[in-house]
Amino acid sequence: MSQTQTRMTRQRAVILEELRKTTSHPTADELYGKVRERLPRISLGTVYRNLDFLADSGEIRRLEAAGTTKRFDGNMVDHQHVRCLCCGRIGDVMSPLPAPSVAGMHVPGFVEIRCSRIEFDGICDQCAAARSVSGD
Repeated sequence: MSQTQTRMTRQRAVILEELRKTTSHPTADELYGKVRERLPRISLGTVYRNLDFLADSGEIRRLEAAGTTKRFDGNMVDHQHVRCLCCGRIGDVMSPLPAPSVAGMHVPGFVEIRCSRIEFDGICDQCAAARSVSGD
């Protein structure tokens, strides 16, 4: 039995259900708005704590890029992500490439390398259309 199965509170279950309903890779604040529709008394701090718990236990993915707001993904099927360089929107790349192996990798100053991921940068269709209208 996984850690989340033994500690799946009602709040945690609703947060997980709402995250798995969306493909927008929401921030904690965005997900909080959805969860509050079902649990009006839940706090933003509770949403943050539960998202961290779910990510740490492997139930969801935490998407972090330097200088950007943390986003979350409830889709645990093996895939990569593409991030729009203009607006920050994230999309799923469902033709997964094998992640580079970290076996035997040594980096000075690091005791252990645990995982790797591939992330793509691009321009989403909405930003491309806005650029073509504005002449950029």
